[in-house]
Amino acid sequence: MANASRKQQVFTLLVQVGRKSGDGLPEGSTGAALMCYASGVDEAEAVRETVAILKQADMAPLDVTGYGTPEERRDTGFDIDEDEAALMRRALEENAVIVAQVTPFFGDEDADEG
Repeated sequence: MANASRKQQVFTLLVQVGRKSGDGLPEGSTGAALMCYASGVDEAEAVRETVAILKQADMAPLDVTGYGTPEERRDTGFDIDEDEAALMRRALEENAVIVAQVTPFFGDEDADEG
């Protein structure tokens, strides 16, 4: 079967979360953006695993944007520094979801500027 040869990859995901009791976000924030590195045989699996883990952590995922594998990101011109590459390797080696950065939202700062 084709699935037998599919190996784990790591994907970069940006997850927007809303507020939920016990979520650990700063008081007064309306939500947050989480930069995550997640392993999976495809991006859909990585998204499902990330959402499930965030829900277990009392977070309220609202939207997930996928930015692909490290190779796909490099092909589109992104630079990946050593710290980021190390987190990606860790996510892959541990078959885990790594939350690399949390950016809380306050008020209207996440509204479109124009």
